[in-house]
Amino acid sequence: MAAPLYAIPGTTAAAVEPAQVTPARTVAEVLAQSQVESVLDELERNLVGLAPVKQRIRDIAALLVIDKLRVARGLQAQAPSLHMSFTGNPGTGKTTVALRMAEILHRLGYVRKGHLVAVTRDDLVGQYIGHTAPKTKEVLNKAMGGVLFIDEAYYLYRPDNERDYGQEAIEILLQVMENQRDDLVVIVAGYKERMDTFFRSNPGLSSRIAHHLEFPDYSVAELREIAERMLVQMSYRFDDDARAAFAEYLALRVAQPHFANARSVRNALDRARLRQASRLFAQRERELSADDLATVSGADIRASRHFRDAAAPPR
Repeated sequence: MAAPLYAIPGTTAAAVEPAQVTPARTVAEVLAQSQVESVLDELERNLVGLAPVKQRIRDIAALLVIDKLRVARGLQAQAPSLHMSFTGNPGTGKTTVALRMAEILHRLGYVRKGHLVAVTRDDLVGQYIGHTAPKTKEVLNKAMGGVLFIDEAYYLYRPDNERDYGQEAIEILLQVMENQRDDLVVIVAGYKERMDTFFRSNPGLSSRIAHHLEFPDYSVAELREIAERMLVQMSYRFDDDARAAFAEYLALRVAQPHFANARSVRNALDRARLRQASRLFAQRERELSADDLATVSGADIRASRHFRDAAAPPR
């Protein structure tokens, strides 16, 4: 079964225990033993757009493969720092890529388990003195052997509040990122501008982040492709009018505040499904075919408030 296009935070990448085999001598042998290329191919196949991100993930995988060959040849291969920063707007695939990254690192033997623990400030920072350290350490213990993904990491640092305990969580993270980097990879994520400010305020953290990946917004064409793929996963489809209406909807929606890329596309499709269900529910005496039940119409899309707001005269 294909992996979901857009993962839910807190989900876990499938762990594949590395087999005990003879040390590889060629890139092809490392790829065959680890089966890591299948993860890279899945990332390429199932995630729309994001060409720079996909290339950077392939570059990191290439470094790890070559390091394994260096070890097999008796050459020095210092364990690379693999902590990362993912920056970009919501809904650009950061959590999905983090899941695949965890699987890649596990298959190549750089983490023991290959699971991903996704958290936010509330999971790390306590409400009173003495509460933050045990909360942070509990999360770190859960993440050991895998990847810790901290979304909106800049909320850990609140310099305007002298009684805030986020700095304590950061200090604990810094120690673990340095001293146990062979057993845990930390990925911090969030809006680029806020992450830049966060790194300037926390140079110790910035110095431990080796890989900075920027996730671009999707184009309207890519968002349309994402919508079509999501519909297929849910056993729905657009009719021709709905496909044209959804293109119009996207042109309106991307210009509105709080647009969240693939997340907003999923929300729009969920609302269209509600309208389709209400339309079909009203046809109580009619026998509904599989095609009726699977088809989203143009009317289901154009009932969106964004069309009404666009048509309303300016005040």
